[in-house]
Amino acid sequence: MARWDPGTQERLKKAALELFQEHGYEGVTVTQIAERAGITRRSYFRYFPDKREVLFAGSEQLPVAVSDALLDTAEAAAPLAAALDALSRVGSRLVAHVDQAAERRAVIDSSAELRERERTKLATLTMAIRDGLTRRGVPPDRAGLVAQIAVVAFQSAFGQWIDARGQRDFPSCLRTATTALREAMATDAVPRH
Repeated sequence: MARWDPGTQERLKKAALELFQEHGYEGVTVTQIAERAGITRRSYFRYFPDKREVLFAGSEQLPVAVSDALLDTAEAAAPLAAALDALSRVGSRLVAHVDQAAERRAVIDSSAELRERERTKLATLTMAIRDGLTRRGVPPDRAGLVAQIAVVAFQSAFGQWIDARGQRDFPSCLRTATTALREAMATDAVPRH
């Protein structure tokens, strides 16, 4: 096997997911993942810094892609519309690269450490949207609020897309999530005394 076999990263992701499903996240070691993928433990660390990151490979590209897409959105678009448009466009490309999404989600949901890593990833996405909106001239307070709302819609849409198992495209899931969020805000936003 070549030292830098281009398929190694995919084999590691597949091996890790299989092992996490079989033994639970906490019950699996980097050595076991590496062995199942046919490489050494030392070689594993050329691809991932720890066993957690094998589930989040490529996630660091999401904030950058959304920020770039946000800057490419029509200048006249309202802040939330611009953020949702950027998320829709990037989400459409993202879902093509998420193999075994339901299984991956189940593993993440089973571990407090992984749920925390998922929250960190979403916080980074929120900051990227906030910063992109600020560069578009949106006041920082409003940009932060809009970014948080957009990420809530994104999370819901991604969950719907996973549940649909390929029967719905990501933009339609995002539209559904956005509609539900708008309806909830319209009916529940103002407390009555």
